[in-house]
Amino acid sequence: MAKCRIKPILSAEEAVKNINNGATIMVGGFNYGGIPYSLVQALVDSGVRNLTLISNDTAYEDVGHGLLIKNGQVKKIIASHIGLNKATQRLYNDQKIELELVPQGTFVERIRAGGFGLGGFLTPTGVGTEAQKGKQLLAVNGKEYILELPLTADVALIRAHKADRYGNLIYFGTNRNFNPTMATAGKLVIAEVDAVMEVGSIDPNDVVTPGILIDYLVLKGDSYYAART
Repeated sequence: MAKCRIKPILSAEEAVKNINNGATIMVGGFNYGGIPYSLVQALVDSGVRNLTLISNDTAYEDVGHGLLIKNGQVKKIIASHIGLNKATQRLYNDQKIELELVPQGTFVERIRAGGFGLGGFLTPTGVGTEAQKGKQLLAVNGKEYILELPLTADVALIRAHKADRYGNLIYFGTNRNFNPTMATAGKLVIAEVDAVMEVGSIDPNDVVTPGILIDYLVLKGDSYYAART
């Protein structure tokens, strides 16, 4: 049985030092909700480049991880929706960024498959469309399915409401969105939270993401919070 341990609390700047040029990152959120804004801003300020960004959408060009795209720090996007970010559309049309559009249900299931160690899954979504281009088709009981492969990341940046010192997380409302699933699929997982509570302050029945999945905690907006264990 894995032993629980106290998780380090870092500043956002310290936390994103774990992200290098060329890294693949997952960023939680859906439109404005659930984006780890402090972590994303620190990553923008770090100047790291050639990132592969896995996110449900690309926010707006001046909001959240949309800034990474506008600044030219992202080389490839894997997402479900880009329609609200003009920079994403412009860079893609100018062939300056690679884009993989994935149906939203398939998107989250690929992340879940990556997080749970699955080799992939079969889905009828996208059969006969551009979504099947370059992918393997398999027939089951006379019906065709696309074999979709898992998604994982070097680092997952997620947003939660509160954590305890073991890194157990609870979420607030729809800010939960893709964050719990992404927490399973990053080799390194950094969680931005509103507050860090003492162990025992969170009812175990309320925990959504267990602390065993979390490596570092960052307090929202407190970018110079001193690192401690």
